[in-house]
Amino acid sequence: MKNWIAYLLLIVSVLACSKENASDTETYEPTPLPLNIPQIFSNNIIPPVIPNNNPQTVEGVALGKKLFFDKTLSANQTIACASCHAPQNAFTDNTPTSDGIDGIFGTRNSMPLFNLAWNYGERFTWDGKELSLERQAIEPVQNPIEMHSDWDDVVDRLQVDNDYPELFRLAFKTSTITKELTTKAIAQFERTLISANSKFDRFSLGQATLTPQEQNGLNVFMDEEKGDCFHCHGNPNNPLWTDNVFHNNGLDATFTDLGLGGVTGDPSDNGKFRSPSLRNLAYTAPYMHNGRFATLDQVIEFYSTGLQQSPTIDALMKKVDQGGVNLSAQDKADLKAFLLTLSDPSFLSNPGFQD
Repeated sequence: MKNWIAYLLLIVSVLACSKENASDTETYEPTPLPLNIPQIFSNNIIPPVIPNNNPQTVEGVALGKKLFFDKTLSANQTIACASCHAPQNAFTDNTPTSDGIDGIFGTRNSMPLFNLAWNYGERFTWDGKELSLERQAIEPVQNPIEMHSDWDDVVDRLQVDNDYPELFRLAFKTSTITKELTTKAIAQFERTLISANSKFDRFSLGQATLTPQEQNGLNVFMDEEKGDCFHCHGNPNNPLWTDNVFHNNGLDATFTDLGLGGVTGDPSDNGKFRSPSLRNLAYTAPYMHNGRFATLDQVIEFYSTGLQQSPTIDALMKKVDQGGVNLSAQDKADLKAFLLTLSDPSFLSNPGFQD
């Protein structure tokens, strides 16, 4: 009789433990990880955009980082997201256009990745075809001139991996891997790529001093009769240093790449591309959507003397008929000195952004 009682007590104990463990699983939640918003941003611009269906978590960001650097996402497993968006280049690369796994070069320069959570227009890439950061992460994997992979194959490889099912469970409370959860994780990591520690940031916070040349360069930047750069690229009160809007900035008289017009189908959008941020210019050469300018000096010279007229030229290019703003040699040098104060060397070495 005593043996039966002991046996029943053992069963009750096991069932109680099982119930307790099940309860733990049911109530598990990933650890929230609010973005670390820099003072220079909180002082000047509205909060970042975080989708309600993809909140930032410790586990989601860790998974996204692993995926970002993992070559498993490409068809032959030779390149990763980081191959074209490298930390040492402010998450771009140093070629005009990038080649994919088949050695075929695309037609666009890899956009640098930082401060993406403050893209209030929610249109991503040079031509704005992707309407969220999550959706943007889908395209490179399946693009035939990039990773040239198939999402079903990628998911299958991740599903049989020794680590990924558990990492997805921790991030999303399911070990069943999908394309949607994969891109959600990558987007979470990308939103943590925040750059806000340039010399000019410190100057704005009263922690650094500009040289006379850098100060004059800022004046040129802000002067409508000189550089007239601020309309598209922000000002000290907009430390993103971009308006995140699409402009035809006078690169070409005719277009082989329609830019936004190729997405909207509206001829008035032809030749329009996103204004890139001017942050980290010291590390992101070559410049423009097709990487045509190898140096910052060439970019400044283009705006000074190289503007091209076209039917969709932006109204902000007010001096296009004169070829540009015609800066003096001194103003060009000063403008360059100012622009370089927007670069953030600590962003490149942040251990949270390294493989």
